[in-house]
Amino acid sequence: MPLWGLAAWSPYKKMEIFLEHIVLIAVLTLTGLAILFGAILGAASVKFKVEGDPLVEQIDTLLPQTQCGQCGYPGCKPYATAIADGKADINRCPPGGHATIQSLADLLGVEVKPLDAEHGVEAEVKTVAYIREDECIGCTKCIQACPVDAILGAAKLMHTVVVSECTGCDLCVEPCPVDCIDMLPVEQPLSEWSWNLPPSTREVLGNMKAGDLIGSDRSDSSSGKGDRAA
Repeated sequence: MPLWGLAAWSPYKKMEIFLEHIVLIAVLTLTGLAILFGAILGAASVKFKVEGDPLVEQIDTLLPQTQCGQCGYPGCKPYATAIADGKADINRCPPGGHATIQSLADLLGVEVKPLDAEHGVEAEVKTVAYIREDECIGCTKCIQACPVDAILGAAKLMHTVVVSECTGCDLCVEPCPVDCIDMLPVEQPLSEWSWNLPPSTREVLGNMKAGDLIGSDRSDSSSGKGDRAA
């Protein structure tokens, strides 16, 4: 029906045509609004984009991503932010241990420090959680405690650990009311094996006090005098 003859139609005819095309009109209206609001949001996201701190990202990359909270922060990213802001030291990560401290010191150009014992000790071997499934009562407390969602299960059903996702933070052990979670050592693959190198000369000298060498020289010279006197 031609639209140029719309003015000559009666009001009832116009209403009939409008009702016939109301769905099409609604779809076109919503599509136009979606395109308009999408363009506005896209422009706003570009104009008001918040740039992340590249130093925080670099520090966060070096951390072990266990999200264990032993450093005193709720996760690795907040700890990285605190280090970048100068609010936290680099030696508060027991899961990362000496290797992480060394990497952070190299990145930031600061002195290597021993691990802060107040935040824990470095584990000799990497461990993962293991649930003795026949003893599990399905309380879900370990699921709630896991910071990386590495435990599968539901209320009153058996739980299990996704080993590839477990970071070994052991935060799930304490909440378990039936003590059915063990931390088991993980065999180190050949691709991750490396020599345990002795400390460098710089590290040895950096940990020595000024009087160490002098004291040893004096003791040697005094013993020598005693031998000559004898």
